[in-house]
Amino acid sequence: MLVEVPEALLAERRRLGLDGRDEMWEGVVHVVPPAGGPHQRLAFRLGLALGPLAERLGLIASHETGLFRAADDYRVPDLLFCRPEHASERGAEGAELVVEVRSPGDETYAELEFYAAVGVREVLVAHPDDRTVELFRLAGDRMLPVTGDAEGAVRSDVLGVRLLTGDSGLHLSWADGATTV
Repeated sequence: MLVEVPEALLAERRRLGLDGRDEMWEGVVHVVPPAGGPHQRLAFRLGLALGPLAERLGLIASHETGLFRAADDYRVPDLLFCRPEHASERGAEGAELVVEVRSPGDETYAELEFYAAVGVREVLVAHPDDRTVELFRLAGDRMLPVTGDAEGAVRSDVLGVRLLTGDSGLHLSWADGATTV
């Protein structure tokens, strides 16, 4: 349901710093509730694991940073990895990889079209309850799901990381290391 939000309420949210996760979809404000514990813990652990790998590749790792197509059209993914020339004062003007951690009732899959339109190469969708992931890769002007290998693992071309859900969590491995989140 779409509700008209008074400008005074939006201004008060900005003043109080409550708008950090709000998104703007072609001029329409989407108020995103605070992430719950499992969501935040998974996003934090993924950031700790993937951030240093991204930085070794010359990418900037950011947490809950706006990814802009225009001033009135942006999303705020849980994690964002961009080239230095795409970093800006307001957030990022492009990204190589974004990570969206699912929350009940969120709009993650509806955001895939936006991410394709701004040229994000990969989108990793992580599910905190069972530590499963889905990887989407840009193909032309669409995000397409990446099929897992024989074990069900997917591989990020952007970071060179293999991701596989196992009994003890989500296993991440790369050329010279591995971890479980």
